[in-house]
This record gives sequence, structure tokens and C-alpha cells, in this order.
Amino acid sequence: MNELKGLMVNRWLRRGGVLVVGGGAVWVTLVLSGCASVDPQHSANSAQHPHGHHHSQAWQGWHVHLLPGKRPTHYKLDQHEGRSVVLATSERAVSLFRKNHRIEPDQLGALHFSWKVPQLISGADLAQRDKADSPARLVLAFEGDRSTFSMKNSMLSELSQALTGEPMPYATLMYVWSNAEPIDTVLKDPNTDRIRKLVVASGPSQLNQWLQIERDVKRDFEKAFGEAPGALLSIGLMTDTDNTRSTAKAYYGPVAWVKP
Repeated sequence: MNELKGLMVNRWLRRGGVLVVGGGAVWVTLVLSGCASVDPQHSANSAQHPHGHHHSQAWQGWHVHLLPGKRPTHYKLDQHEGRSVVLATSERAVSLFRKNHRIEPDQLGALHFSWKVPQLISGADLAQRDKADSPARLVLAFEGDRSTFSMKNSMLSELSQALTGEPMPYATLMYVWSNAEPIDTVLKDPNTDRIRKLVVASGPSQLNQWLQIERDVKRDFEKAFGEAPGALLSIGLMTDTDNTRSTAKAYYGPVAWVKP
């Protein structure tokens, strides 16, 4: 069994993938074969909190997390059009702006968030591994019964535990902006079925304007995974352009929960 898991790990490393780690750990990226190399000093110097002159209580407890081997997206606290925002600027990059935030399943209510995107990422396709970039994502990690994992997902969880000290979350739900898929489309991640993407904005028609989004997280989780959610572990923002090797910018407004 251990030899088989070793072979699966080696195959995963060759193919590449993303592990999303909830609780107190970071996300882990296993570098894709053929990706552009990153200067280690560049990554080390970028491991800092967002900075800017305009800080807000809305962003207390949020932190930047780098992804090993990847050029980081830059997150900056700022003011934009009278709002306290996080400005994400990504140039062939990916990293996460995240807050550990536990909410029990019976307390999951409506989630309110907003974002503004100036332009789409040319050639991005969230259904394809080598093109799976998005100008704006909101990412929720949940706990659950990992004993039900497939062999592949068990291996990924063990690998996450070894690399970060935390297992892979039972499930991760991403709200995403897609180039073309219709709103409310659910996409399985090409690397693991424990990550599902739910399209909440699509195409160019709503670019350069603030989108106010409200979602019933429990209902969305059940739609995406076919089961009730466990406790929420963390919330993250993510603008990524590493697969398409392009650039993107997004403004994120504060995230708020309304209890049921």
C-alpha cells in the first residue's frame, strides 16, 4: 500500500496540483512540470501582510499566504471609490489572502461579498488544468469525515499533513468569475473532486463595476457536493494568473456573514 501511495505521489508531483489547507496552515502548491521558475528570494520577501495607508476593521485577522514555488499575487489594503478594499494584482502569479474563521454548520447563513474586475483573463478556462485561472475567487474550506476519501484524496491529505502539519480540508467551495460558463454552473477541479467551483459572475458584461453578491452557503455546498456541509474552517480571496502566464487585477470588498 505504501509503495502504491508513493507511486501516486510521484505521479501527482509530475502532473502538478493544488492542495487547499484549512485551519492554521497554508495552501500548498505542487509546482507543475514546465512552469516558470521563481526566484526564492522574491517569494520570501513577499511573505508579508497586505500594506497600505488605509486599514480597516473589516480586514482584521486576514493574512497573505504564499504558495511554494509560485510567484505571489500582491494584495494591498486600500481605499477605492469610498470603500475599504483589498486590491489584488497578479502577474503570472498566485497566492492567497486568507482568514481562519470557524463557523459551525448550523450557524452557516448568508454570505455577502463584493468585487470589481477591470478585465477578464484571456484564454482562461476553469475546467482545464493548464488554463484554470480566475480574476476573482472567494474560497471556503470545510471540515468533514476524511475516512470517506478515495485513495487519491487520502494520499493528497497525507501529503498535505506531511508538508504543512495540517490535512487537506474535507471540502473546498470556490465562488469564481468565469470567462464563459453560465452563472450557477458547478465545476469540479481537474485535480481533486474535493474542490468544487461555483460560477457567480461570468463573461465581460459586468466588468468595471461593483458586483454585490449574496449566497446561501449551505444550499450552494449541497448543490456542489450533494451533501450537507461540515463546519467552515477558513475564508480566502484569490486572484491567479500562473497557469495562463498573464496579468489580472481585482478589487475585493469586505466579506460579511448573516446568521440564519
